[in-house]
Amino acid sequence: MSGLKLGLAQGYWGAAPNPNFVEMAQEAERLGYDSVWSAEAWGNDAFTPLAWIGAQTERIKLGTAVVQLSGRTPASCAMHALSLDMLSNGRLILGLGVSGPQVVEGWYGQPFPKPLARTREYIDIIRQVMAREAPVTNPGPHYPLPYDGDNGTGLGKPLKSIVHPLRNEIPIYMGAEGPKNIALATEIADGWLPLFYNPYDESVYAKSLVNARPDFEIAQMLTVNITDDIAAGLLGVKTFLSFYVGGMGAKSENFHKNLFERMGYAAEADKIQELFLEGKRDEAAQVIPDELADSLALIGPKDRIKDRLQAWEDSKITTLLVATGDKQQLRDMAELIL
Repeated sequence: MSGLKLGLAQGYWGAAPNPNFVEMAQEAERLGYDSVWSAEAWGNDAFTPLAWIGAQTERIKLGTAVVQLSGRTPASCAMHALSLDMLSNGRLILGLGVSGPQVVEGWYGQPFPKPLARTREYIDIIRQVMAREAPVTNPGPHYPLPYDGDNGTGLGKPLKSIVHPLRNEIPIYMGAEGPKNIALATEIADGWLPLFYNPYDESVYAKSLVNARPDFEIAQMLTVNITDDIAAGLLGVKTFLSFYVGGMGAKSENFHKNLFERMGYAAEADKIQELFLEGKRDEAAQVIPDELADSLALIGPKDRIKDRLQAWEDSKITTLLVATGDKQQLRDMAELIL
């Protein structure tokens, strides 16, 4: 048996939810998966699908990967968290992330600067709410509690949650890509949710993780495709990667592209972005080297995947979050790891 835990990554919805998303979570629970994860971008929220799943499962943990900070005030996020944790009998893992300036300022209408300082305050307020030791206060400057701005009434007062949380501490994981943000996760969070991770070369994250505690969790979403057509499987991964590098961010500010550059693929990242912005998405995907796509996913026949799992087992990753909508792939991964 592997030391790796397994989770099911369901991501965010497209035009509508996958019609079998609850069945997939139930099957994952039956197979012994540790967790199921929901995401949000600019459509569905991350909490509601987990509430739906939680009502129809018993043991599997419910993770947000990730809740966007700018979508809710810290106190509001804490209210969502304590409610879902109580209703699910203590199964929530709260994954948080700052997102990027295009979403934060374009969708939420909030300023993006100072993401690390905002994250530190945000998590501190959530922990205060859950601890319920005293009325919640924060001197700011990003989330002042009570509010003391010039356009306020001056009547705000510190409050303590009416509800007694089921757990006074909930696990908080940070979605982070930049070196300083990852280092912050090791300081103030219980775990980290990387976007891309290469188990064959962990050096890109080594300095950021130097102060990680022995029990620090790293849960990596992973495209899994058990197939005899490796080339076609890799093309799917390359299409996914090129979308993030080329299209998920502004030309001047794209954290995913920056990560690719730190991983040693600066020239490829520039070319991918150039082609993507020209509308040449198929060509952009082809720029991703096969070796890189192969390192960031598990593609191929079952025996090949079994061999390539060794690199993940030897890495710092503690949970593989399997991104699939196929029950048989869930079963195959459970057989290989659990």
